[in-house]
Amino acid sequence: MTSVLTADCVGKSFDGRRVLTSASLRAVAGELRVMLGRNGVGKSTLIKIAAGRIAPDSGVVHCDGRVHPRASLRRLALRGVFYLPDHDLLSNAFTIRRQLEMIRRRFDGGDVTAAVARMGVPGVLDRRPFQLSGGELRRTEIAAALVRRPTCLLADEPLRGIPPKDAEAIVGVLSEMAADGAAVVITGHEVSALLDAADHVTWCTSGTTYELGPPAIATKHEQFRRDYLGTWYRASGL
Repeated sequence: MTSVLTADCVGKSFDGRRVLTSASLRAVAGELRVMLGRNGVGKSTLIKIAAGRIAPDSGVVHCDGRVHPRASLRRLALRGVFYLPDHDLLSNAFTIRRQLEMIRRRFDGGDVTAAVARMGVPGVLDRRPFQLSGGELRRTEIAAALVRRPTCLLADEPLRGIPPKDAEAIVGVLSEMAADGAAVVITGHEVSALLDAADHVTWCTSGTTYELGPPAIATKHEQFRRDYLGTWYRASGL
């Protein structure tokens, strides 16, 4: 089990409000890891710190066997990290084709046409992001990750606000990326879909994180069931 990227013992405050005290994120090669937690507990903050999007107040980021005391999005991208934010990955100023081709050239990436076909949206290439539905846009953003061919993908709420059919397609491709050796970490609240796909569950709560392990073990964790899964767990019949 090789950790490609780790944000370790992270602390972060905003305007005097402590969001994270000692939280960690680990991206492991060949695994799809899911980070769950209620709104406002710091999941997005932690994933942004791991990606080098924002700096922590304390803690450190390790990537590709090196410590990055001042991790940046650009430096980590050069080491194979792809950060998919919860919105605005692509610009409305250019066509999808132009933007994916830019990624391909910059990172010696994969075939653009094949990527959008794999995501089931071959007709988007000559359109712009604002012309796409929410599901089409999210599929296109995952196509951008396929073109990039990252060693580590950090995706913040990739299933939010999209139809189940699109969510199913995206989860399937993310699982395939992990099976092919990439380290994939995603956040979200779509419990059933995420637990079905996950190799490992991390619970973010009260400023820290708990590594709960595979879903079959995570769903037996009493506090996680009580404080997060709640009615979903009782309705699932597990």
